[in-house]
Amino acid sequence: MHTETERCVRAVQSKDARFDGWFYTAVLTTGIYCRPSCPVVPPKVENMRFHPSAASAQQAGFRACKRCRPDASPGSPQWNERADLVARTMRLIADGVVDTDGVPGLAARLGYSVRQVERQLRAELGAGPLAIARAQRAQTARLLIETTTLPMGEVALAAGFASIRSFNDTVRSVFALTPTELRAKAKPVNTPATTLSVRLPFRAPLTPDNLFGHLVATGVPGVEEWRDGAYRRTLRLPHGPAVVALSPHPDHIAARLALSDLRDLSTAISRCRRLLDLDADPVAVDDQLATDPVLAPLVAKSPGRRVPRTADPEELAVRAVLGQQVSTAAARTHAARLVLEHGEPITDPEGGLTHLFPDPAALVDLDPDRLAMPATRKRTLTTVVRALADGEVDLGAGADWASTRERLLALPGVGPWTVETIAMRALGDPDAFLPTDLGIKAAAAALGLPTGASALTAHAQQWRPWRAYAVQYLWAAMDHAVNRMPVSP
Repeated sequence: MHTETERCVRAVQSKDARFDGWFYTAVLTTGIYCRPSCPVVPPKVENMRFHPSAASAQQAGFRACKRCRPDASPGSPQWNERADLVARTMRLIADGVVDTDGVPGLAARLGYSVRQVERQLRAELGAGPLAIARAQRAQTARLLIETTTLPMGEVALAAGFASIRSFNDTVRSVFALTPTELRAKAKPVNTPATTLSVRLPFRAPLTPDNLFGHLVATGVPGVEEWRDGAYRRTLRLPHGPAVVALSPHPDHIAARLALSDLRDLSTAISRCRRLLDLDADPVAVDDQLATDPVLAPLVAKSPGRRVPRTADPEELAVRAVLGQQVSTAAARTHAARLVLEHGEPITDPEGGLTHLFPDPAALVDLDPDRLAMPATRKRTLTTVVRALADGEVDLGAGADWASTRERLLALPGVGPWTVETIAMRALGDPDAFLPTDLGIKAAAAALGLPTGASALTAHAQQWRPWRAYAVQYLWAAMDHAVNRMPVSP
């Protein structure tokens, strides 16, 4: 979008927050870059330059605005909507792959050479993977500086900087303040070093009832819970387990993170954002869906529905198999048994959560005879687990959606419903569709839509590329616990 100058200028002049994260405005006369909704008086048009990423603006020598904090704006929805190489690369960078595996490791996961990845990113985003990762490290450093009292040396290490010098230089160049000056302005309170509270921004509107309702109604005991107005769950992160509590507010999601290692902060935030689909563009989605007279009233009543996704794609795949042709309650029971027998115990500072959901390696040797389910589903579960453990099926942030669908469908017992559930919630495909789902069929019948899979799929062509969001509106049309905000015990 940054190449559409007139459209960008209109967004800046109207301070349109819908475009925050889509592009960044660099101001030649001040040397700063802003989000489109920056509250200051818009600069003259001839002094505006537009960048596709914060990293691009920083690389061009601009520093972040102290008023609108563009480095903390919602992420670009493109990286969740698209399935091409650049989008896959950006999802992996957000998940911390450059910090843990370097650019060669990033390229290896994508199946391309380092040179090809560099060229593609520079062509579209004006910056390479190292610069983009550097911008992410700068934001992580800012969070740690402003929300903890950690010594600056520990902040630098936790944010992923190789040295104190590069940490100081980056913070000063990006924010026009030294780390000490940033902390003095924020005045952080003394809290446990590995417990942080941050705000996760999103594009309005956001209707939270089905989003949190779904996560809580399907939550696995010991791994997930609803307490004091927050959805809490355990996370498996590169440097150790974590517990996160997420609660909705009118203009942000409050996240309270208890980490084993502060180096996992940016990865934890990225996974929470994906879990709650916070980088979606609800206006674009709802505008398209509302063109259907059947969906229009549902959209008007509760605009901004999100897709409840997952913080652990492999966990979601296992749970999708457990949920084949059974009730929500039965699926939770099966999952809870796996957790108790194979999950990794963790310590929850607030009590209530007890385990990480078992990863595929922990489930490879499970005894199918101990599973209270039909023999065919036992075989499906063990087959899927083995495929995930062996790397035959990739559900990671950089997965190729089309290839993953093909590999899943090739597994015995894995049909379209399971594949599309995984595509929608684990891969994040915004166009995944479940025409055979019982809830969708019931909603379709109640709304006068076709109930046959082929006929409903044909009708749903007009909802593309947002059919996963249409699924949320259809589910929400029915009276079910997944559609209601939970009540705290």
